[in-house]
Amino acid sequence: MQVAMSAATHSSRPLSVRVSREKECADNSMVEPMSPTGRVMEELGVCIVVVIGLGTPVNLPVFRAGIETELLTRFPRFRGIQVMDESTNNGKPRWVQTTVNVDDHIVVPRLDPEAVAFDPEKAVEDYVASLSLLPMDRRRPLWEFHFLDFPSSEAASTVVLRLHHSIGDGTSITTLLMASSRSTADPERAPAMPPPPKRTGAIYQRQPRPTLSSGDYLALLAWFWSYVVLAWHTLVDVTMIIATILFLSDPRTLFTRADGHESRSHKRFVHRTLNFDDVKLIKTAMNCTINDVLAGVTSAALSQYYFKMTGDTNTKRICLRSLVLVDARPVSTRQTYVTRVETGNRLSSLICPFNIALQDDPLDYVREAKKIMHRKKSSLEVLFTRVVGEFLVKNFGVKAGAFIFRRFVERTTIIFSNALGPVEHMALCGHPVAFMAPSIYGPPQALTVHYHNYGSDIKVVLAVDDAQFPDCHQLLDGFAEAIRIIKNAAALKMLTTSI
Repeated sequence: MQVAMSAATHSSRPLSVRVSREKECADNSMVEPMSPTGRVMEELGVCIVVVIGLGTPVNLPVFRAGIETELLTRFPRFRGIQVMDESTNNGKPRWVQTTVNVDDHIVVPRLDPEAVAFDPEKAVEDYVASLSLLPMDRRRPLWEFHFLDFPSSEAASTVVLRLHHSIGDGTSITTLLMASSRSTADPERAPAMPPPPKRTGAIYQRQPRPTLSSGDYLALLAWFWSYVVLAWHTLVDVTMIIATILFLSDPRTLFTRADGHESRSHKRFVHRTLNFDDVKLIKTAMNCTINDVLAGVTSAALSQYYFKMTGDTNTKRICLRSLVLVDARPVSTRQTYVTRVETGNRLSSLICPFNIALQDDPLDYVREAKKIMHRKKSSLEVLFTRVVGEFLVKNFGVKAGAFIFRRFVERTTIIFSNALGPVEHMALCGHPVAFMAPSIYGPPQALTVHYHNYGSDIKVVLAVDDAQFPDCHQLLDGFAEAIRIIKNAAALKMLTTSI
């Protein structure tokens, strides 16, 4: 067990260890290639941070035993280190299994007791922010649990899981935590997942070609036209991707990274609990998806913050773009109860426009988001991004893939994602979980917006450049205010419709 943070002070460069072909052949099960997306995350130094509020004080021996018997057993990447394979010409990295001493991955920091007593929320926040500047120890598997055993407003204690994004994506980590947990309502089973979302749009619901014998030429024309539209939208989106790589960039606003991307900034992670029922009410009133609602809420919150901070009365609308992270796994893999841990990085992305504007009708934020998202569902942009990205990494090296991803991030305004969590509360390693707030650091963005539902709540988590957003809590307040205003407008719409 590490006291303070000495476990995270080693070089962030990959190990110079190499695995020989003889060793690979001797035990092929111990060696696993790193995925193209994982290699890009390794090159960019992207890490995942999950702040987990616990309902009880930390019982360290019990939690440690849970890590050893549950997490290490279910997730081989937690037992793997990255090495360079000398059997390939360009030294592709691989995962090699190693012996893990759990105590090397447990950190119990010594914090100022007066600072903790005065403001425990800020003590947690400051500590998590400090992790964004600390490299991880590459002599060991790239994950750590940090224990902050003091109460805050939302939890009796806090655990912070930090791991390198090359180990896995958000779905990997979520399914790992859920498969290693028990439902608090029924400790005999894992926590329940929400039902799989109904995916709509041309790319998900392709209709079979009508037969000429049926004589329905209009149906045949409509079927043919749907493919024309799909091809046209894909061509437009691919053109915009190429333009973004070459020259197209969002206009500079207060959300744009101020100092470029050369140096790693100090990230601060702040989160707020929203009522998931409010999101569902808006979804029902607007006949849209959860993602549409959250995209609209984000646009509304950023708009309110922008005009309040700038005092700009002349600008009516600023067109910006977000890089939306998408899980490329099929929906059918998401089970009612998680019994299989998803491994690796199976991420794709798409570039989604959004507007900074003051709308007279708050529901217009959701209407615009719904229109944009519906349009994106009639395009193969997500598939194109993933296939081309993997092709570049496999054939031209990881630096080519990292260059493309970096261009996407530098030339858009925010990163946006929404992850599904359990619909009921759970106990992790013998401790009831009060909330989970996942985020990332490493990409050169000043602002990253993540949503994660847990039980009847949904967390909005912001990762912000500390120097650029010293008033980040005011920005966070805007999300709660935006969903309140939009929910009230949606409730009024439903009421007037029913009369």
